[in-house]
Amino acid sequence: METRPLLIVDGANVVGSRPDGWWRDRAGAAARLRDALVPVAAAGLPPDLLAPVEVVLVLEGAAREVPAVPGVTVVAAPGSGDDTMVDLVAAAAPDRRRLVVTADRELRGRVEALGAEVYGPRWLRREPAGRPG
Repeated sequence: METRPLLIVDGANVVGSRPDGWWRDRAGAAARLRDALVPVAAAGLPPDLLAPVEVVLVLEGAAREVPAVPGVTVVAAPGSGDDTMVDLVAAAAPDRRRLVVTADRELRGRVEALGAEVYGPRWLRREPAGRPG
């Protein structure tokens, strides 16, 4: 049985939550997010999320081709990223801690109905040591 918490990140939603020009290079923005998630796998986000963490970044559209790196699994959504995230939550053991990072209200409701915790993009941007990022 897997004991690490499962952190599923809505790549499009998190990237789109900060108006930093991401729309000019969606794949580059997704790669920067992926790289920022690497320390979360090892250090967590204390006090809410203790390490080690299985981190899954769900990407869709133009960002779909961004590869995984050690510490962060990348899942290219074959269709809807929301449906892919719901499937990932549903596929995990129900007694495993499952967290989803998104600001999408509809997705929030769908994964909460399956027992997942939901956090917004700002929660994720904290430093692994818990200091504001």
